[in-house]
Amino acid sequence: MISPIVIKKSEIKFTFISAPGPGGQNVNKLATAAQLRFNVVRSSSLSEEVRTRLLALLGKKITAQGELIIKASRYRTQERNKQDALDRLQVLLKRAAIPPKKRRKTKPTLASIQGRLTKKKLHAKNKSLRRNPGDLL
Repeated sequence: MISPIVIKKSEIKFTFISAPGPGGQNVNKLATAAQLRFNVVRSSSLSEEVRTRLLALLGKKITAQGELIIKASRYRTQERNKQDALDRLQVLLKRAAIPPKKRRKTKPTLASIQGRLTKKKLHAKNKSLRRNPGDLL
């Protein structure tokens, strides 16, 4: 069972920006899009294993300072966009919390080896039939 990851509120910073898209009369007056900032590198809430998996999972989505920025502008209200950003962070953390399964090496079956070799011989035969008789000299 995976233990739940609890992040302190002080580690998450919200800023609100003007959102692209529909908004009616308020589109140029209100900042409804939420921008969540979470420093993955300096967070004390994450274990070292989860942190490394999260960094690998996010790749280029993290800034040079180790900050994850999630922009949420799906909804028309600040509250719903804020909750959407938190939900997306939660999904990312859940994915990073799951340890990867160990890969077990398996041998190819005898039938698959023989099938591959037969296919290879057939392919070589087809190619040899395409040659000009004069090319052999």
